[in-house]
Amino acid sequence: MEDNFTEEQVQLSKEQLAARRKEITEFYKSNISHLKAQKEYEQLLTDIEELRAKRVQAQMFLAQAYGPDLAEEKEQAAEDFNKIMEEDEEAPRRTLKRS
Repeated sequence: MEDNFTEEQVQLSKEQLAARRKEITEFYKSNISHLKAQKEYEQLLTDIEELRAKRVQAQMFLAQAYGPDLAEEKEQAAEDFNKIMEEDEEAPRRTLKRS
């Protein structure tokens, strides 16, 4: 679709430009209070998320500090594994029947 505007219709007068700028400026100024409220809201959400992350991190630290020692668990698991492997090596080897 082709626009058939004359050059006069496309070009705004200086007064029209000034009026348009004033209208846009008023629009922005009227929205500043809303944007400030939104900024405060978003900042509070961010603060809450940061505090949640810190709380989870603290809980993990406490769980590790008061939980079982992983090194001991790893050693016990290795001992259990080695014991199983030794028992397996001592077991007689069985082979498949051949027909």
